[in-house]
Amino acid sequence: MSERRPSTVQRARDSLAARLRDIRLDAELNGRELARRCGWSESKTSRIENARTPPSDADIRKWCTACQAEDQALDLIAANRAADTMYAQWKRLHRTGIRRHQESVIPLYERTREFRVYCSNVIPGLVQTEGYAMALLSTISEFQGTPNDAPEAAAARVERSQVIRRGNHRFALLIEEDVLYRSHGGPEVMAGQLGHLLAVMALPSVSLGIVPRTAHRHMWGLETFMIFDDCEAQVELLTAEVKITEPSEIAAYRKAFGRLSAMAVHGSEARCLVGGAITALG
Repeated sequence: MSERRPSTVQRARDSLAARLRDIRLDAELNGRELARRCGWSESKTSRIENARTPPSDADIRKWCTACQAEDQALDLIAANRAADTMYAQWKRLHRTGIRRHQESVIPLYERTREFRVYCSNVIPGLVQTEGYAMALLSTISEFQGTPNDAPEAAAARVERSQVIRRGNHRFALLIEEDVLYRSHGGPEVMAGQLGHLLAVMALPSVSLGIVPRTAHRHMWGLETFMIFDDCEAQVELLTAEVKITEPSEIAAYRKAFGRLSAMAVHGSEARCLVGGAITALG
């Protein structure tokens, strides 16, 4: 998948752009006059109206003032910010460190009854050990150039993961076999992480599937994604987190999860794959 905004986000942007265009038309202004009143180029007006450039809060206020529609500014700003939360850059989410973002999703985790999680690159956050999480989150902070609060963020991630043992929740987790061999934190940390996987697999609320390297592929490897009940999906791109609420798009991720799950092994076969990775650590 490319890092282009998905259709859910684009529809929100298109809707906002259409509302701004209608306000201009209701004020009987052309694009040139609106640009003059706002103090920017006519091309900027066109980019905003065609949803090519997201407006800032200040842009929206200027637009509404120019059209004598100040009473609509707050609603439009709220819609603009809602679209922003659908596609949030990691550097913005992590601008003060990662811990705060880890804690921000706790209400979502607590109200979700059925989790579906697919990871093709790392151990899912819900079942990471503190050592593994600390090593991974430190690498992420370094790459993003954001404040490195890996110890605090890792502790928050582990605390957040207690949802697996508390409440009425069910977890279907899928990983690619290669994930078991990608070392974060060194052999000792990986040994602890793989051992933790074996322990988690014994929990009645957890189903952990592993797609073997040798599996006949009916679905290609995807970016990490999580589905929360049938209400929301979150997709992790390199530079951003995408929240999806459009039913048709959630259905597409459910379909992909079903195909990946059909390729995976579970139970004793999955435990054997984890055991093989532990043995490979030497």
